[in-house]
Amino acid sequence: MGNPSFALPSLEKLFYSSHEIIAIISNPPKPMGRKRTLNHTDVGKFALQKNIKLIELDSFNNNEVFKKLVSLNIDIFVVVAFRILPEKYISIPKLGSINLHASLLPKYRGAAPIQWALMNGDKATGVSVFQIEKKVDTGKIITQNKVEIDKDDNYESLSNKLSTIGAEVLIKALDYLEIGKINFIGQDNSAATKAPKISKNMLRIKWEWSAIKINNWIRGLSPKPGMITMFKNKTIKILKSVIVDVHSKNNPGKIKIGKQNSLEIYTGEGLLSILELQQEGKKPLQVEQFLRGINISESDVFY
Repeated sequence: MGNPSFALPSLEKLFYSSHEIIAIISNPPKPMGRKRTLNHTDVGKFALQKNIKLIELDSFNNNEVFKKLVSLNIDIFVVVAFRILPEKYISIPKLGSINLHASLLPKYRGAAPIQWALMNGDKATGVSVFQIEKKVDTGKIITQNKVEIDKDDNYESLSNKLSTIGAEVLIKALDYLEIGKINFIGQDNSAATKAPKISKNMLRIKWEWSAIKINNWIRGLSPKPGMITMFKNKTIKILKSVIVDVHSKNNPGKIKIGKQNSLEIYTGEGLLSILELQQEGKKPLQVEQFLRGINISESDVFY
């Protein structure tokens, strides 16, 4: 069970493993683009390419789909980046359901573990394979793997790293389950932290924050959805930045035109250099290209 590209390394690894994929479950296709062409999920496309039975699950209340899944007489559900399974679905397979989660549980339970690890400036994160229980992300852990976060990682690069490592860990978990060699580890609920879904009202840069915090949030939300700021009444998405120093003080959002066409912004604490940005309706630009096409001075501000 899965939807986006994050699930593909796991699915591919599973396809070429000794385990048999009876069916792939994914969301139904959605109309996309100007022509509103129906577009399958990345997982759905994989199923069609490999000629594997694809079950498109619109609603968990769809009794026909539920009956079909029961009739398949399967051993286990493997869930990667799908939806929260209701209790009656979790218990369909003989061995229950397992999930690959992109954090070292019980840390970062929730929809956005990769983003929050970066936004909080963590130096490491990881992947966990666990048994799905009624309460989200609380089940017993089968196996985990720690992953270092590079200072240049953003949401995209860390997501790719975790999806690849997660695929290896997932197959290991299935191999253990098959031979009954599992030491289930209960989660310490007192150590749990949350990783709630990213909402639109979180995307506006607050320049009164420190340069460190702003830089972490830019990394955590780049390239999508992207942190935004306003400049001359236009929305600008900041895709990449670097901390110049952590002590400078000036009016937050005030611009400093640095040497060699650099663009630096004062924050509540420190100075941030913008490396890549995107104007509304335009393609992403390196800062040098942006500065060549716009009239900007140190009296201007980002807000």
